[in-house]
Amino acid sequence: MVSEEELLGALKKTRLKGFGNPEIYKDSFLGLRRQMDTNLLVPPQRYVLKPTVNTILSLADEFASRDVDIFDLYGAVLFWLEGSNPDTDNPIPLLPPIVEESFEKEGRIIWLINDGMHRVSAARARGRSINVICITNVPREYPYYAYGLPDGWAGVEEISELTDGYKKKDYRNPDNYKALFRDFNGVFPGVQAERKKTQLYLKE
Repeated sequence: MVSEEELLGALKKTRLKGFGNPEIYKDSFLGLRRQMDTNLLVPPQRYVLKPTVNTILSLADEFASRDVDIFDLYGAVLFWLEGSNPDTDNPIPLLPPIVEESFEKEGRIIWLINDGMHRVSAARARGRSINVICITNVPREYPYYAYGLPDGWAGVEEISELTDGYKKKDYRNPDNYKALFRDFNGVFPGVQAERKKTQLYLKE
């Protein structure tokens, strides 16, 4: 288990992928907001992958059997899959979703999901609210690399696999959007990794 204080302290050191790799949240405020209504969280892409949502729901059930509610995390959890060696293998980090106060088109200010859209989707599938990391006072020159969907969750489709027909996001700068990536892997290795497994078995 990673405490709330440790989690926020680590995320404070998150760097951008471009622009000289500054610590983007150095002067920002990071806080854990408990049991947030998912309708207040705006997604930046028009799809979620059903297998990934199902994996998170399976993970939620696995952790619930150990008296851990992944939708009500007060910090983070580092875990290993069955067959892994905790002495040599890196753990998989499970964090609350990360959202930023984002300034959008036409003056909208929203809570934009930076990391954890599938975790939020899983909470919605269970009819749950969810704990999130809220970040404010982000430098205006380094906004999140994509805009939030103007129609929110109504514009999100659940699909089985990604095809070429789906435009992932409405990029703020299509020619250089990767420069605005937040490198959460730099502070929690593996948190942004794509998961290939659809069933997870945890070590006791």
